Amino acid sequence: MKTQLIFATAIASLASTTSVFAHATFANQPAKVGSYVAATLQVPHGCDGKATNEVQIKLPEGFIAAKPMPKPGWEIEVITGEYQQGYDNHGTAVKSGPVEIRFKNGDLPDNFYDTFVVYGKVAAGDPATGLAFPTIQLCGTDGKVAWDQVAAPGQDPHDLDGPAPVLKLVAAEGDEHGGHGAHAGHAAPADQAAAAGHGAHAAHGEHAGHGDHMAATDPGGFTPVTAGDLELTAGFTKAMLPGQPVGGGFVTITNKGGEDDRLVSATSSQAGEVQLHEMTMEGDVMKMRQLNDGVVIPAGETVELKPGGLHLMFYKVSEPFKEGATVNVTLTFEKAGAIDVVLPIGPARGN
Repeated sequence: MKTQLIFATAIASLASTTSVFAHATFANQPAKVGSYVAATLQVPHGCDGKATNEVQIKLPEGFIAAKPMPKPGWEIEVITGEYQQGYDNHGTAVKSGPVEIRFKNGDLPDNFYDTFVVYGKVAAGDPATGLAFPTIQLCGTDGKVAWDQVAAPGQDPHDLDGPAPVLKLVAAEGDEHGGHGAHAGHAAPADQAAAAGHGAHAAHGEHAGHGDHMAATDPGGFTPVTAGDLELTAGFTKAMLPGQPVGGGFVTITNKGGEDDRLVSATSSQAGEVQLHEMTMEGDVMKMRQLNDGVVIPAGETVELKPGGLHLMFYKVSEPFKEGATVNVTLTFEKAGAIDVVLPIGPARGN
């Protein structure tokens, strides 16, 4: 496991933690039923002095189309399943999707505080109770803190030993029923206001995180590049919404030589950092991870960096990518060396 040293101007230590941070809570203001929100979970401490290595967040009924925000140093698993009822999402009936998000193999020391962000739509919910997200912290092989108790109707959550974090809600405008009718066929109006974020990793709009790359569309216009035995084609990225600091990049690489090569790194003047990532589905679990060892390009074969699979991740983007513009990227290979490519920027939404 790779350990990251984190330097911060302000550290919330266990000794100075106030009562408001004694439990895992959400940093959000009340979310409107029918709106999209970056649910920002605050984890204030570890397990009796032990560092937190895994955070498991169960998603409540009514919170749909969830997408975790990539978190450097952590792997992410997305567990999918059936919803108890159907919901409307942009005119499409949705009956299944992510039901649990797991941030894994990280290292959050006990005397540090951090946040974990999951973006999704509040398709239904009762403002009187909010939406509870049962959460488990795992620390090492035997440490555990459970924030999984959901208050019964009329019960004060403060009376519970391990209250689940609750996302507070307000009714959609003109919806006196507070969102109960937001399932398929009776959806509340969608409010797509900018989502709340956290620090340098601010939430990045309606189509946040890895999962949305599955909907990316190639706009065409990429100029093929040949360097040594490698040929690069079909490169592109996608437009980003305002405040979205993370973007995905894609390209097809063909090795026409007799020896394997390896894509070892990528850089761009338009991003503070570019990482190589992989997204895979294992049954109902979506696994996303950084590829620190690079991507092998076998001799005589073609490797696609594409939506839903291998891809580039652009971090710390100062200005959102705009449709019709381009992104300059340098891809570095073990044998072919550095290759400059220009990625056309397609639409923010896929077809």
